[in-house]
Amino acid sequence: MRFPESTSEDWIVPDLVERAAGLPPLTMAVCHPCDPLVLAAVAAGRGAGLITPTLVGPEARVRQVATSSGIDLAGLSIIDVPHSHAAAAEAVALARRGEVDALMKGSLHTDELLAEVLHRERGLRTGRRVSHVFVMRVNSYPRLLLITDAAVNIEPCLEQKVDIVQNAIDLAVALGVKQPKVAILSAVETVTSKMRSTIDAAALCKMADRGQITGGLLDGPLAFDNAVSLGAANVKGIHSPVAGVADILVVPDIESGNMLAKQLEYFGQAESAGIVLGARVPIVLTSRSDPVDARVRSCAVASLVAHQQPPQLVG
Repeated sequence: MRFPESTSEDWIVPDLVERAAGLPPLTMAVCHPCDPLVLAAVAAGRGAGLITPTLVGPEARVRQVATSSGIDLAGLSIIDVPHSHAAAAEAVALARRGEVDALMKGSLHTDELLAEVLHRERGLRTGRRVSHVFVMRVNSYPRLLLITDAAVNIEPCLEQKVDIVQNAIDLAVALGVKQPKVAILSAVETVTSKMRSTIDAAALCKMADRGQITGGLLDGPLAFDNAVSLGAANVKGIHSPVAGVADILVVPDIESGNMLAKQLEYFGQAESAGIVLGARVPIVLTSRSDPVDARVRSCAVASLVAHQQPPQLVG
């Protein structure tokens, strides 16, 4: 996949694992790790010095999977619980008590884990809405590309998009981007009442002007080509400090975001990482089909986030 004339700047795509390697290992509860890919990622992340994992799941089953896959669990702490729901509850409890600084989703459904994370009494809520961010390294694009939200919020309203944007900006800053450029995506570049995504984009930009969103530079609505290609933006007469050089792509809904991220990964050979933000601790959340290296990169992102600053807690 090519992004014509996307920028004239030097390429500034960092290696996430290298950047996180100098930080202290992140204590991480791995929720229901009953899958060879999950355990292999845990072993790789531990071997790279990124994480100090605690496995939370049915111990006999975890050990059986490890043995059959040739994965060494020596020295790892395992908390034995009977099933995935209990694993989610215990992993969240560990984070709430401050015994771990991050979570990793294992072989359970995302909804099952997030139900515990968002529980009003025993969960990990903050003042922010929880949202997911894909962090992607595309060979033909000269900077990290963050895509949100493509995994958690199905059809977010304007108020929810405010938190989605702010979470992504804060993540980009933690990854080393001083003033992230945020493109609010739609199918067109003009505001029209016929498309809610364009109205939301205009409102988000004005909210940033008024200080309701901070730390980033917003523009929208922008179509995908205008967000990542200076050539496309120039042809359409779009003059913007964001157009063609976006760090963050904010999608209208989960369907468009998920398809965009998967297309970049499978057709554009993009390297990806996935993380959930807005809770008390970062949560590594990848697709069940994601390879080990994507999960290790996600651990690196979680480490960079966790070592940046603690979230604002509520409850």
